[in-house]
Amino acid sequence: MAGGLVGLLDDIASLAKLAAASVDDVGAAAGRASAKAAGVVVDDTAVTPAYVQGLAAERELPIIKRIATGSLRNKVLFILPAALLLSEFVPLLVEIILMFGGSFLAYEGAHKVHHKFFAHGEHDEVPAAVKGPEAENETIRGAIRTDFILSAEIMVIALKEVIDEGFWSRAVILLVVAVLITVIVYGVVALIVKMDDIGLRLVETGDDRAARIGRMLVNGMPKVLAVLSVVGTAAMLWVGGHILLVGADELGWHAPYDFVHRLEDGVHDIGGVGGVLAWTVNTAVSAVVGLVVGFLIVGVVLAVQRFRGAPAH
Repeated sequence: MAGGLVGLLDDIASLAKLAAASVDDVGAAAGRASAKAAGVVVDDTAVTPAYVQGLAAERELPIIKRIATGSLRNKVLFILPAALLLSEFVPLLVEIILMFGGSFLAYEGAHKVHHKFFAHGEHDEVPAAVKGPEAENETIRGAIRTDFILSAEIMVIALKEVIDEGFWSRAVILLVVAVLITVIVYGVVALIVKMDDIGLRLVETGDDRAARIGRMLVNGMPKVLAVLSVVGTAAMLWVGGHILLVGADELGWHAPYDFVHRLEDGVHDIGGVGGVLAWTVNTAVSAVVGLVVGFLIVGVVLAVQRFRGAPAH
């Protein structure tokens, strides 16, 4: 009996060690998968603050909370089950969907560039600065619709990183990614939209040092949002182009990504900075690919809009 008990305890200890190792593996895999989705995360963070512009300050955090809840629901109830089923039964379709997503990211990035430099006379769309529950609900619905597309990209990019894991491991990793990304994105968004309020509070304290910091926050936030918008656009072009290059390579068209590898090899051995230069080359070429593909899609969309008589955006 004692020997059986010792054996049982030994088995339990072994299982505990295995579980601990699995937790470590899940955490590491979730971290890698989240990092791969970083470009979309930056854009998600850049896009969301626009949805609370013009609304009452006291409603900003409740609105962000409702959008974050909708975002998590998008990821966990809809996108995660669909991604798991596709990866289990038709994994090739995941790559194809990812390339469609990469094309969409390239289009979105190129559309922003086009709007910035070529769409003269157009005004940026800003949520209506009106009060009332219906206006607030419409703002939230619009944000959640936009989030669904970005969340789908985040989850599929993450899935691609862990597609060789077992089914339940993929499920747990993607669940961790869904929660982690949602908390990070909407935590940062909440901090961004309330930063000017924090600055005003510091100014009102009467302390000279706090007031200086407060004025810096109030005056600096528009610049931060502008920089974040540019970074988000660049990230979309980079991630979209990289997805297209890698996807084409895995689907059998090797020439484009082989060309990128040759460019990387040309700078990789430069002492001290070779690794950084290789990454920079890969990123720059990916961004150019994203921009070119994106502008091609923008051209098609504008042509279709003109053909249908719809106003170009």
